[in-house]
Amino acid sequence: MDTVAIVGVGLIGGSFALALRMAGFKGRIVGVSSQRTTDEAVKRGVIDEALPMEAACAAADLIYLAGPIHSILTTIPRLDEFAREGALVTDAGSTKQKIAMAGARLRRVQFLGGHPMAGKESRGVTAAEERLFEGRPYLLTPNAAEELETAAASGFVEWIKRIGALPRVMAPAEHDRIVAHSSHLPQLLSTALSGTLGRHPDSELIRAAAGPGLVDSTRLALSGWEIWRDILDTNQAPILDALDRFINDMQALRTRYANGELEADFIQGKEFAQRLRNSR
Repeated sequence: MDTVAIVGVGLIGGSFALALRMAGFKGRIVGVSSQRTTDEAVKRGVIDEALPMEAACAAADLIYLAGPIHSILTTIPRLDEFAREGALVTDAGSTKQKIAMAGARLRRVQFLGGHPMAGKESRGVTAAEERLFEGRPYLLTPNAAEELETAAASGFVEWIKRIGALPRVMAPAEHDRIVAHSSHLPQLLSTALSGTLGRHPDSELIRAAAGPGLVDSTRLALSGWEIWRDILDTNQAPILDALDRFINDMQALRTRYANGELEADFIQGKEFAQRLRNSR
């Protein structure tokens, strides 16, 4: 792999470029983004240079699509027009079924869907970190198992390991069902909690009396709608299922609370929270 094109040099795309450099990549990294973003990315040493989409993809062995989901879906069909034949195309989108279907239609290039389970509330290339992926799952979503067996895909998986991420493979539909619970549901719960408290008549008193627990619980509410709009739009059925499950559990918990029967809930909740932390 000699040249990498990062399409969308924001938090994830910029962090992937920095992580590659930290892991020993000696090739050329080109970026496709707004002029302001690429100027900042070059200044910070995130990319070597900025190029238009067509030129960047024509030169690249690896094309890393790191923009919003609808931008990824718009870009993928165009790649057969100008991407280098045989290049590997991957993405960092937070939902996978629609992206995987678009990737399966490519003919001149290979597609391998991906989703690094890493991020933070701040956005843009100025927030990029070379260690953002360390110790985090990196979900790979091939349409078929043999897609992982090519030389290009195997090489990409090795780079994922070298940047410190943990590659895990699942089908696109399974991915969307699982992350609806592990990622999308926590976001909506944090957003709902923050909104509920913000609308409360005593919201200022609640804020003044808040400790770190409330700060931690509302951290995800800082995330921007412009990112989550595409995620929610492309994974509605699994997310509605996750919400229904949670609402039903909360209604049952309310009944148990009214009857003074919450001890088992605390035990079960603590057990999963501990297992979650032990796996980090």
